[in-house]
Amino acid sequence: MRVIDVHHLGRPHVIGCWEVDGSLVDPGPQSSMDTLLEALGDQRPRAIVLTHIHLDHAAATGALVRRWPDLEVYVHERGAPHLVDPSKLLSSAERLYGDAMERLWGEIMPVPEENVKPLAGGETVLGMRVAYTPGHASHHVCCFHEDSGTAFTGDVAAVRIPPSNLIVPPTPPPDIDIEAWERSLAIVEGWKPKQLALTHFGAIDNPAEHLATVRERLREEANLAKNLSEEAYERHHRERVATSLDPETASELLQAVPPEYQWRGLDRYWRKRAT
Repeated sequence: MRVIDVHHLGRPHVIGCWEVDGSLVDPGPQSSMDTLLEALGDQRPRAIVLTHIHLDHAAATGALVRRWPDLEVYVHERGAPHLVDPSKLLSSAERLYGDAMERLWGEIMPVPEENVKPLAGGETVLGMRVAYTPGHASHHVCCFHEDSGTAFTGDVAAVRIPPSNLIVPPTPPPDIDIEAWERSLAIVEGWKPKQLALTHFGAIDNPAEHLATVRERLREEANLAKNLSEEAYERHHRERVATSLDPETASELLQAVPPEYQWRGLDRYWRKRAT
């Protein structure tokens, strides 16, 4: 088991693809695929497992399937149709990223339907237990590798860039649901994992403490967004990062969690609650 740093846009500690028993959990974007392939060498992946289909986690999937046409892709059933036909996913992402889409994520290719293996949660696949864990995304799953005691948590266990201990829950639109996210944290806690495998970034060896802090930080960020304007929230976010981290780690975290999208997901959550 290892984390492959795909060096997104040439920067370390932003996006990690986890390799476990030959399978790839969240391969990252197509824009960083050459780094992933170099790390794999002559090895053909056993399968791809996606915690969710956000582009920083999954945008390389279609290109990898094109390279290995019989490669199976496991993804939650709500996300599966958007791998086969990514037009709605791309339309939504373009509203966020605009002209930066290709630079950030590369080419987004469809995945043939026969390669897609939909998950509902409750399955065991590739030696891992799967749980449906919405909150960050409505199609999010987490996986538990029982032999190693490792939970692959996508974005449910938030972002922490080493060597920092600052934990930031990523809250882009459109699916943020604080209550569902808290229930998903409880699912991961119930596994009693020995370690958490974060996409952003690396292994967490104190899972109980980390997950408890994620829960606190999630409520804190939600209340900040409720009480601050978008500009004030973003300013507060950047100031906290700048004062908590060294400049290099701060740049890595801001790339992993762009502050300009954080408020929008939480504002949408509060507006949905109000109606």
